[in-house]
Amino acid sequence: MVSSKKVCVIGAGVSGLASARELLREGHDVTVMEQSSGVGGQWLYDPRTDGGDPLGAAGAHSSMYASVRLISPRELTCFSDFPFFPSNDGTGDARRYPGHAEFLRYIRDFCDAFGLMDVVRLNTKVLHVGLAPPLAADDGVKRWTVRWSRRGDCEGDAVTTEEVFDAVVVAVGQYTQPRLPTISGMDKWSRRQLHSHSYRVPDSFDGEVVVIVGFHESGKDIAQELSGVAREVHVSVKSMEGLTPAVSKAVARHHNLHLHLQIECLCEDGQVTFADGSRVVADSIIYCTGYDFWFPFLDTGGLLTVDDNRVGPLFEHTFPPALAPSLSFVGVPRLVLVPRFYEAQARWVAQVLSGRRPLPSSEEMMRSAEEYHRAREAAGVPRRLSHTVFFDMDYCDEFGAKHCGFPPLEGWKRDFLSSAVARVRDGDVESYRDSDLVLEGLRSEGW
Repeated sequence: MVSSKKVCVIGAGVSGLASARELLREGHDVTVMEQSSGVGGQWLYDPRTDGGDPLGAAGAHSSMYASVRLISPRELTCFSDFPFFPSNDGTGDARRYPGHAEFLRYIRDFCDAFGLMDVVRLNTKVLHVGLAPPLAADDGVKRWTVRWSRRGDCEGDAVTTEEVFDAVVVAVGQYTQPRLPTISGMDKWSRRQLHSHSYRVPDSFDGEVVVIVGFHESGKDIAQELSGVAREVHVSVKSMEGLTPAVSKAVARHHNLHLHLQIECLCEDGQVTFADGSRVVADSIIYCTGYDFWFPFLDTGGLLTVDDNRVGPLFEHTFPPALAPSLSFVGVPRLVLVPRFYEAQARWVAQVLSGRRPLPSSEEMMRSAEEYHRAREAAGVPRRLSHTVFFDMDYCDEFGAKHCGFPPLEGWKRDFLSSAVARVRDGDVESYRDSDLVLEGLRSEGW
């Protein structure tokens, strides 16, 4: 029997909107709660930053800085049935690797095309999600009480409300809580420290000596951007061995950009000592060190935890065995094709909730989750990368086919993905996104 459930989706970012569409298609009664004033999640750029807490998440929800561009081509950064074409009127950003504003435009177009704004409650912050008291004639089915605060037009007129739902889909929590390193002297260093979560534009670093910790995508972007305004930019990395020749060449092109091994200690007078013995006196430190999963509103009575960035236990990164199917997560896996993989996750959740797709027993799901993590650990994958898929398209295609009949990635897109990943890894880190316009390549790439 296919049944309709009353479902709350937390978050109107890419994963939340994917969830809303799939749930609606499956006939569910959907409410999406979004704390911001618009849809888009992290892609809703907010020029505000840290709210007085530059190392935390006390200010703006979004971690987007002004110069962000996609690191994957637009042909791959889209829903399976809603291509990411440039605007018909010629406005916007027609590049193959466009900026964040163009992707936000695409997200809004997706909402309009599928009528999703009808089920989205904006300015609505979820405060608490917990199991609802059982009904008098309860048959063991888990339901959830969701308490939220909705901001009105006037400051100070927020209203707090509770409602019971048959199911909750958590589609937030991945890029909000800054992950910080532990460095000797960090708590005593008296000069400016911030996480990349609180970085927006380079202007305030003009003429400074800046240390950047971490050299993944945001670290590379920010280091190169600051090299144009700062007096010196020093980048701290865990190991020189992991740097590609392309990165080394890019660093060599900037006279004021320097690489060091990781920081050994920070001194109150502004001195930074690196593990390679070098030292600088810096004005600012920016930690480009990633994010921790964070679900402060969720109360599961200890049945689900976050341990060194492993959310668990989760069956196939989606269902907590003891609370499935009424609680699920969409958007936890990293280094997957977004939004495509989240779309497959959402379709699976929708079909399970309607009764069209059965789940294994909680014991089987728990065993599967444990076996997955044991295999990853045996392969040398750190716990903090438990949900990182590393663009394993065989796994992604198998996931979609097995759980919800989701179509595999087309062959030409697989080839395109391989070349795009190679371009990020081996290409010129400053110009790999600027080689062509999408309008020049659509037909040749199979559209």
